[in-house]
Amino acid sequence: MRHRVSALVVTAGACLIAAALGPQPAGADGLPVYEVDTSRQGIETSSATARYVALPAGEGTSVARIDADGGRVRRSTFLEGDFTVPAVAYDGTTSGLSHDGKVLALIEPRKSFPRPTTGFVLLDAERMRTLEQVRLDGDFSFDAISPNGETIYLIEYLDRRDPTNYRVRAYDVDRGSLVAGAIVDPREPPAEMAGLPATRAVSPEGRWAYTLYQRGGGDEPFIHALDTRRGEAVCIDLEGFASRVMGFELLVAPGDGQLTLSDGQAE
Repeated sequence: MRHRVSALVVTAGACLIAAALGPQPAGADGLPVYEVDTSRQGIETSSATARYVALPAGEGTSVARIDADGGRVRRSTFLEGDFTVPAVAYDGTTSGLSHDGKVLALIEPRKSFPRPTTGFVLLDAERMRTLEQVRLDGDFSFDAISPNGETIYLIEYLDRRDPTNYRVRAYDVDRGSLVAGAIVDPREPPAEMAGLPATRAVSPEGRWAYTLYQRGGGDEPFIHALDTRRGEAVCIDLEGFASRVMGFELLVAPGDGQLTLSDGQAE
């Protein structure tokens, strides 16, 4: 059963899983719709003291940790092949760094949809050393990472002609393999959990990943809230909202976890 809300403020605590979809294939970060360049934005640490960037460098990728104050490069490494910090929403929101700052996941840039295999690399973010090179058969994009970096959440595309036909998978970093089965909400038809990810917010402890999705056809938007520790999911419909929510913001209160949805307009 869906939790239905009609105000700009909802209480966080449930979860949902959904995919990034759309009419046009291609995306520099692995999403199947259109290009979101994250190479210079990178991803910020939970303490906001530094950020990681992945930049093209000849036949490979230069990954660097940069101080937020002054822009000094503290650590860097070179990876053979093309990798980038994954985007998880079309406002440019990125993901891939565990909340504890120990694991950084980078995705192979997409050149076509579908792609026969998908590459990831997992780095020890503190020492800037490769933990694991991942090559999966099939087409995947990145969705989220658990607070301790032990689980990576991926979206697997199942139809070469339809990027809305997908299932959500979990990748166990310690075992080096996909977890059997898909992450689903058994109470919801998969087709109803489809849309464009407009923006994302993460709870202060890094456990909950909340994503605002815009549906096609003028249907009501919804919020995706994934418990990245437990891998559970549910859908929160936003009744009474305009169907177009690109440009909206999600904010999570540090104390009670209240989730606020704003259109960005001053009151």
